Amino acid sequence: MLSLSELNAMSQEAFVAALGAIFENTPAIAAKAWHQRPFDTVDDLHQAMVAVVQADSTEAQLALLRAHPDLGSRTAMAEASVQEQASAGLDRLSPEEYSRFHRLNRAYAEQFGFPFIIAVRSHTKASILAAFEERLQNSRAAELQTALQEVFKIARFRLDATVGAEA
Repeated sequence: MLSLSELNAMSQEAFVAALGAIFENTPAIAAKAWHQRPFDTVDDLHQAMVAVVQADSTEAQLALLRAHPDLGSRTAMAEASVQEQASAGLDRLSPEEYSRFHRLNRAYAEQFGFPFIIAVRSHTKASILAAFEERLQNSRAAELQTALQEVFKIARFRLDATVGAEA
């Protein structure tokens, strides 16, 4: 765990090394947020990082979304994603569940152009599958915003696991 004092004192390079994975394979977000130091709270840090994403172009936002792995996939992914998916049991899918996740992932990506993203730490396999079905009914614009909100939740979980309270 890092403290806010430690983060606030870091060079940009060290800050990015420490927080570059908070937003899936997108260390540029941490690099830009570094300029907002010092952060008084983890919430301030999170809001600075969220503001970076919100200020980015739609193409940059889509690149961030596309950096996320498919849920329940058996492909290589960032360690944080592995742990998050395991917390919802997505690493232990039956053949039928795997087939359903694969089919829904493919349908979602074809419809929206980016992977289905949900903060799995707040869900079960059943609630994720229900959200898949529900969100496939959204417009692309609505789903882009929903996916970004889920990314922000994931980032907050990751920050909370990385940055501790001041000693």
